[in-house]
Amino acid sequence: MKYLDEYRDDRVARSLLERIRAVTTGSWTIMEVCGGQTHTLIRQGIDQVLPAGIELVHGPGCPVCVTPVALIDEAISIAKRPDAIVCSFGDMLRVPGSSEDLFMARAAGGDVRVVYSPLDALEVARRNPDRTVVFFAVGFETTAPANAMAVRQAHRLGIENFALLVAHVLVPPAITAILVSPGNRVQGFLAPGHVCAIQGWREYEPIARDFHVPLVVTGFEPLDLLEGILMLVQQLEEGRTDVENQYVRAVVRDGNTAAQQVVQEVFETADRAWRGIGVIESSGLRLRPAYAHHDAEVLFPREDGPPASESEVCIAGQVLRGLAKPHHCPAFGTECTPEHPLGAPMVSTEGACAAYFLAGRVRQEAPA
Repeated sequence: MKYLDEYRDDRVARSLLERIRAVTTGSWTIMEVCGGQTHTLIRQGIDQVLPAGIELVHGPGCPVCVTPVALIDEAISIAKRPDAIVCSFGDMLRVPGSSEDLFMARAAGGDVRVVYSPLDALEVARRNPDRTVVFFAVGFETTAPANAMAVRQAHRLGIENFALLVAHVLVPPAITAILVSPGNRVQGFLAPGHVCAIQGWREYEPIARDFHVPLVVTGFEPLDLLEGILMLVQQLEEGRTDVENQYVRAVVRDGNTAAQQVVQEVFETADRAWRGIGVIESSGLRLRPAYAHHDAEVLFPREDGPPASESEVCIAGQVLRGLAKPHHCPAFGTECTPEHPLGAPMVSTEGACAAYFLAGRVRQEAPA
């Protein structure tokens, strides 16, 4: 396929690497925000061929990985009800809750179905009018438009038994939370191309200005990432703190305004808990009051109980904040594997821990 040759050409890659080496004089810590970028960087070994002064750390850019345990537990609880059906993308089914996952709930008799779009879940609702169908709406700004469209369609068609369990999170507040967190080492960001295809990059300009940190909107192919790293290092070396766009074939400054409008119609911003990080102010989406009858958290209020807990061994929170690498975890590759995950980053196809495991990285002690 043409794009594979165009964006994975080894000669161009070598040229970009030489240019990165030529401009690098300092030591720089760079965070790629998106899990898709993480997998390309690790699978292609890009992090291992960069100059010694450049360290890549991995951010909270996997929506599956940052979905809190309490929401997983809520989805499991709903799935066990005889009057409900839970629909989800497949990568959510093995994410561990406090004591089980959605696969276990299905094995125990819960009605959990894998779908490929929220409209598939809406069709399930249309065919099962006597049961409430809940779509587990996980994702960043990228998937919010499709979920908003599904809710608006259900509203217009009068399909009252369709609901969302909303777990949408937003990237800019997470970047801000990382920058103000104790021990932060990140000096520049590779911003997520797919999110910016929807949102544009205006939201990142105040971050660059207020925190004096450069950001480069970057794609997902090897050459995209190498060029993005080059652009970011050039800014760092020159002392510039701008927002630049490497992903010109897909992203413009204002983003997709039609998609933004449907999201704004259906959702509003809200505080949101991030797994391994905690609550970040105005970092998520929730359904507006006009669509509350499609909100699973309204239809199935959460029962009070002990707080959801995670594995005491798993260091996913540190990985998601860029404070540790997956192979620094004492459970990496032993107690925690894709078949038997302790944390969400080992489950998801975008999780950093899964990326390291699939690339054959071995357990290492964290640097002092």
